[in-house]
Amino acid sequence: MSNLKIILDWMSIVAIPVIIIAFLGYGYYKKVRVYEKFVEGAKEGFNVGVKIIPYLVAMLVAIAMFRASGAMEALMFAIKPVTALIGMPIEVVPMAIMRPLSGSGSLGVMTEIMNTYGVDSLFGFMASSMFGSTETTFYVVAVYFGAVNIYNTRYALPAGLVADIAGLITAVNVCRLLF
Repeated sequence: MSNLKIILDWMSIVAIPVIIIAFLGYGYYKKVRVYEKFVEGAKEGFNVGVKIIPYLVAMLVAIAMFRASGAMEALMFAIKPVTALIGMPIEVVPMAIMRPLSGSGSLGVMTEIMNTYGVDSLFGFMASSMFGSTETTFYVVAVYFGAVNIYNTRYALPAGLVADIAGLITAVNVCRLLF
């Protein structure tokens, strides 16, 4: 096992506990009642959740129609030359297409890839890396911006898509390097 893989494995084990301890320690240092603030944030999150339900339903219906219509396969065929240039295997292209659209849809695609090729395969690693290094950009713009009545998103969509492309390319290259 390479040193880089050992370091990454170790970092993945300690990252979440270190972050939690850091937040709690910083809150203690600043004399903030962390638990009360956590509960207050959870209440606000619930209210936001109720407000976004109509936008969420609309987005999920649109994504289901996109997949059922065969548009996913047509889009895969159209972008195959571009994905070949960056070394992205055609097997993970559905993940790259679905991830900016829907978290649950991309989770389904990732699960399908892992069931087909295995969780320890190159495709499984790439799909999970893409899942973790990109965002559901269209979902965020449609649901959250709609929930707060923002209709002019300005640079949010292009910036989000550029970040998604950078995350996808990085996921492909890192997985090829480590696998």
